[in-house]
Amino acid sequence: MPLALLALAIGAFGIGTTEFVIMGVLPQVAGDFGVSIPTAGWLVSGYALGVVIGAPLLTVLGTNISRKKMLMYLMGLFIVGNALTALAPTFGIMLIGRVIASLAHGAFFGIGSVVAADLVAPHKKASAISLMFMGLTVANIVGVPGGTYIGQALGWRTTFAVVAALGVIGLLGVAKLVPAMGRPETESIRTEFAVFRNVQVWLAMAMTVLGYGGVFAAITYITPMMTEVAGYKEAAVTWLLVLFGIGMFLGNAISGRLADRALMPMLFTSLGALALTLLLFTVTAHNKILAAITLTLIGALGFATVPPLQKWVLDQASAAPTLASAANIGAFNLGNALAAWLGGIVIAAGLGYTSPNWVGALLSGTALLLSFLAAHLNRRTRASARLVAASGSTAHTPADAMH
Repeated sequence: MPLALLALAIGAFGIGTTEFVIMGVLPQVAGDFGVSIPTAGWLVSGYALGVVIGAPLLTVLGTNISRKKMLMYLMGLFIVGNALTALAPTFGIMLIGRVIASLAHGAFFGIGSVVAADLVAPHKKASAISLMFMGLTVANIVGVPGGTYIGQALGWRTTFAVVAALGVIGLLGVAKLVPAMGRPETESIRTEFAVFRNVQVWLAMAMTVLGYGGVFAAITYITPMMTEVAGYKEAAVTWLLVLFGIGMFLGNAISGRLADRALMPMLFTSLGALALTLLLFTVTAHNKILAAITLTLIGALGFATVPPLQKWVLDQASAAPTLASAANIGAFNLGNALAAWLGGIVIAAGLGYTSPNWVGALLSGTALLLSFLAAHLNRRTRASARLVAASGSTAHTPADAMH
């Protein structure tokens, strides 16, 4: 695989760390600024909202810029956002810093997916995309626990200063290793938006919102679920999240290779198994060992959906893939926010800390049904195309016979 994929993975590692490490230092931030934990939670939801908005906005603004330069600009924005977060004198300024950093998130992964796919042969595109996303999964194994430890030992400002430094390394890596690939091959912004006339692009984004959202319905409330239901001490949640990250890493790596061979079967399998595992979690959450195993499986199956979904979007929006790819990254974060909200509703309704798992299973199961629909429509489109091609060749047969 090209070394350029390493540069993209480093950028993804930094972005993944800054997205999730805030959860580990949230009490410290709240205490320093004298705000409540729910108020400090805006640093999480504000980031997610920034991703949803920034993904299509910055991708559109970068239509006339080469993809390499755009990736460098995005890493620069990421560095500025995290530096501002580290130096913020007030909570409001820190929130602004978080949003600035988040604006780069969706566009980086969206454009990076297109660049990664273009660096390799057609039969290796999903594997290349998974290698870039490997940086995000490693962030959950190393970056988030490490950043949390640094924050507890040296203060949360040091954590975000280190993340900004990671951004500098990512920027230098993109500058040195990613080849100049020219401007996106689209005529105008209108051409980019035209891909949204394709129902398959919307189906893919809906699958992303619901499928990966199913994971976040459970993982958002993992601390009370593991402490109140499974019986773990709060300090154990850190290594449980490491297990979840290891699952993400393995699911991403395996899925990338399998999706290159059989994309839709891989998607069917991962979504179906994810829905069943989330249902199972309502039972296994009552046992420490089984809860840990199930949590690892949820990480693996949840992230196993990422390479095939991202590849499916690129295939369906092949005429102008950049905006659709970035919008699909925004869909992941929209799914996170939707699932966290729905999970909170069922807990508030008194259904218990395992009830978000039912919500997650329903969301992932719905995504599975949508994947069947997408596959059916794709088969019908291909059959129609073959029929048109066959009728076209038949129409020439009589004339050919006269000669």
